[in-house]
Parts: sequence; C-alpha cells; structure tokens
Amino acid sequence: PQAGLGDADMVVEELVEGGITRLAAMFYSKLPTKAGPVRSARASDIGVVTPTHAVLIASGMAPPTVARLNAAHVKYYTMGAPGVSRAPDGKHDYLHSVFANLPTLAKSLKKSAVVPASYLPWGQETDFAGSQPANGFDVSFSRASTTSFRYDAQTKKYVNTNSHAPANDQFKPDSVLVLRVREGDAGYRDPAGNPVPETLFFGKGQLMLFHNGQVTRGTWTKDGRDGQLVLATAAGPMKVPAGHVWIELLPNKKALRANEANKKVF
Repeated sequence: PQAGLGDADMVVEELVEGGITRLAAMFYSKLPTKAGPVRSARASDIGVVTPTHAVLIASGMAPPTVARLNAAHVKYYTMGAPGVSRAPDGKHDYLHSVFANLPTLAKSLKKSAVVPASYLPWGQETDFAGSQPANGFDVSFSRASTTSFRYDAQTKKYVNTNSHAPANDQFKPDSVLVLRVREGDAGYRDPAGNPVPETLFFGKGQLMLFHNGQVTRGTWTKDGRDGQLVLATAAGPMKVPAGHVWIELLPNKKALRANEANKKVF
C-alpha cells in the first residue's frame, strides 16, 4: 500500500527493470508525515528531479547510480536520514517498509527556501482544446505493468483505477500528460540479472495531453536532463491548465489504448 500519495503536487511514472514501474512523487505545497514506500533511485530520476532542484529521497541505489547522481549534482537522502526509516508496525514486507516523514526531513535541511521554476508551461482552461473524447485509457509499460485511468466528470479529475493507494489517499490529477520517450541502458544489471533501463528524459518526442475528458496531441522538447519541458502543437506552443498533473514517461514502443474499447490510441 502507498501512503501520502494524495498530498503530492505531481507524479511521474517511469519504467524500471523487470517491466515494472516506479512513481516519483513530488511534494511542494503539502508535506505528509508518512510518504512511501520509499524505493531505490535510478539514473532516470536525474531528468525528473533536476529541473526543480529538488531533494531526492530514496531507500538506496546501485553504485553506478550513486556516481551518476553525484555527477549531476542531485541532492539525495537515503534511509537513516532524519525522518527516513523503516516502519516498525510489521504491516509491510521488507522491500516496501521504508517511509519518509517529510516535515521532519525538511526541518533538518540547512538551506534557504527556493521557489522552483514551473515544471510545465502552465495556462488556463481556455488554453486547452481537446481534439477527441477520451474518458478512459490504459498506459501499458509491459505485460506486468499497466496504469489505467478513468475520467470522473463530476469531480473533473482522473482516477487511477488500479492504484495501490487507499481510496482516501490517491493522487487524482486534473490532467494526465503522456510523453513518448527513448529508452536507454543504465549500464548494469539488477540482482536477478535483468538489464536496468534508463528513461532518456531529454531530447524530443510525441505527447498526448488528457484533460476534461478530452485528449490533444503534440510534441515535447527538453534540452538536456536538467532542461525545462517545452510543449507544442501544430498550431504553436501548448499550455497545460494549471493543476495537479500525472506525467507518464512511456517508452516509444509501448502501448497506450482507450480502455473502454481496448483500441490503440497512440
């Protein structure tokens, strides 16, 4: 079970080894006292974290990832840092038992508060022009991992219908932004012998923006891992209506389908 996800401002989903995914939950306006389970970091996180100059919290990482994070000047904390510890309640298995008390960790940081640059080009509701209805869709990273969304017209939110968070603690975004990304090799294997992929979150690719039960297509560019996202349509710059956003970093060859008909969309 996940905890604290409902307090996130943004969630980014990325592919890791074995066909499974991880969520990078970003907290800015609210800091939950229990967020997690905290898992190990990946080189893919560099492109996710650096645009905000955020602090990364992980339960550990492979030596090649440590070197990559240090080279990218990513500030990170692991288990043993103030507020980052293993849950003592015995309700979680070993791999999923590390959680973070974010107010406790925040108080220990010796740094001035910095307002980060906008992660996305924010706009108003009137800036969004959906090109076709899209009330539900499946983001399929692998046979083992599919994230499904349904649009709730009453709340005007998207619901992750196969979430691992309890109903009262789910992240329900106003928009879901699917970015098609290239997939690289992180250069090492996991303990099971599987190659560890790296999401290459820079360069350019296709995108789909889901909002208000509609979808529109465009392209994205990002100049380097620490660059800002620039979104565009054929008509010009694209803006995302201000609100909570779930970003899916979906490799180019993976499937995105409308779940009401299991029809390929993109």
